[in-house]
Amino acid sequence: MIVTDRMVFLHLHKSGGTFVNALLLRCVSSARQIGYHLPYRELPEIYRNFPVVGTVRSPWAYYVSWFHFQRSQRNPNILFQICSNGGRLGFKETITNLLGLSADEPRLGLLEEGVPETFTNHGLNLTKQCVAELRQRGLGFYSFLFERLYAGACQPTILRVECLREELRAALLRLGHLPNECAERFLDETPPLNVSSHDAPSVYFDDRLAALVAERDRRVVERFSYTL
Repeated sequence: MIVTDRMVFLHLHKSGGTFVNALLLRCVSSARQIGYHLPYRELPEIYRNFPVVGTVRSPWAYYVSWFHFQRSQRNPNILFQICSNGGRLGFKETITNLLGLSADEPRLGLLEEGVPETFTNHGLNLTKQCVAELRQRGLGFYSFLFERLYAGACQPTILRVECLREELRAALLRLGHLPNECAERFLDETPPLNVSSHDAPSVYFDDRLAALVAERDRRVVERFSYTL
């Protein structure tokens, strides 16, 4: 979560937020970080009237990115450990478990036991309350993260990762953070940040798993017209 004198940026997990964070903190003098992956409800009251900017990506791309990033880590997070049976399961089985997590009480219980009571401002940054909300909402995991992050924000500007530079440039111009030589150079020259190595998302999905994403993450898919 980044605030400037003109906007608030909410960082959606594995959705281009590292790039936006870096631009704001490097190029906007008033920018400061006040949390990490925090939902809008945690925003201090003093900033509640500021325009909110965030990001989104194709749910299919999210699950591919999440899986390969976690698998590359020496110590994958607890969510990956639970859904992959300690790293023993492959992509299809792990993502099937993640998509069904909201109704999988044994795995939900393990997750609830393993996350803290309060936000720690690192990693995925889930709390026991967040796990309870996942259980109650019955959504695909990415849709849950999306709705949890932006709930309560008034007409947030959501930038699509697939055209992040263009849409971020337009948003910064509209909000008065452009023209800005540092930001312009960052947008033109900085490569994608915090990326994982993998093939195109379509390589990893059979028809059954692709359909499961379309059903479980239907709200995000339909709102932003995503396809695999």
